[in-house]
Amino acid sequence: MIDYSKNTPEPGDGNILTAQYTPEDDAEGSLRPRYLKEYIGQEKAKQNLSVFIESARRRSEPLDHVILHGPPGLGKTTLAAIIANEMGSTLRKTSGPAIEKPRDLAALLTSLDENDVLFIDEIHRLNRQVEEILYPAMEDRQIDIIIGQGPAATSISIDLKPFTLVGATTRSGQLSSPLRDRFGIDLKLELYKPEELRRIITRSADILKVEIDPDGALEIASRSRGTPRIANRLLRRVRDFAEIYSGGVITRELADKALKMLDIDGSGLDAIDRRLLRGIIENYGGGPVGLDTIAATINEESVTIEDVYEPYLLQQGFLTRTPRGRCVTPRAYAHLGIPFSGNSPDAGGQTSLKL
Repeated sequence: MIDYSKNTPEPGDGNILTAQYTPEDDAEGSLRPRYLKEYIGQEKAKQNLSVFIESARRRSEPLDHVILHGPPGLGKTTLAAIIANEMGSTLRKTSGPAIEKPRDLAALLTSLDENDVLFIDEIHRLNRQVEEILYPAMEDRQIDIIIGQGPAATSISIDLKPFTLVGATTRSGQLSSPLRDRFGIDLKLELYKPEELRRIITRSADILKVEIDPDGALEIASRSRGTPRIANRLLRRVRDFAEIYSGGVITRELADKALKMLDIDGSGLDAIDRRLLRGIIENYGGGPVGLDTIAATINEESVTIEDVYEPYLLQQGFLTRTPRGRCVTPRAYAHLGIPFSGNSPDAGGQTSLKL
């Protein structure tokens, strides 16, 4: 039996399960696969991408422009790097918010070498003036630049070298139609299954030289919210507990105890998830309730709830979306140990209130 009564690290503050990139994830780069054959999961996207890449290589052409969308932490940046490696190209990385003016994007595009891969993260956050520079660049490999001001201003076109644009977004609904239509390859990334995450954790543990048994890896995987970034983060934290309490070996028992100390329950919910569900139940009778109201109730940003917490709660059946708002399901009541009495699921998977 492991003794957790002394020298116990402080529990996490709940942020450990965020899928957003944090400074702690700087070590993640060494864990990322470099080629498609090393990439685990996302089988449909991976199979299609392998066909597109091989076809482009045989024609000695750059890969068509690619848009990757899905929740944060699923490997969009990793796939961009894999595309560059598979094509034998150089990857240039930036983000939508970092490109403030059209001239910033123009300078970036004109600096690309032939067949380079330009990766723009959070591409939906490009402002409209910058976005319009991309249209001719993607279609015609040209950009138009205005020289001078007033009546003396003239427009010149600059030819660009062949390149591939890879855009990533967590909010595909905010992409404008003109921009979306210019991507030839559209790949949606889904949350991972526990068995896929177990394989990722086992691979990462081997790279980190951490001894882990299959049950220990599966225990971490089952609480990783379907997200490789979170899985690798939890692996590093559980490794710390293993160093202190089990001679560096991660077993199922060690993983379970460590994750409980980090306030992550058996279903992968943290304190904020439980506070969100409990807030809807206790304050609004289980719903329906609007997103902004939920955000005010638990003191979190609406966009954080929608991008970070909701996808997993929806996938696991703890929460539903209805035309009138969010509703907590009977499964969430059971998970929290709260008697279910006010709502009942209808045939459409929504909840109806007993008035």
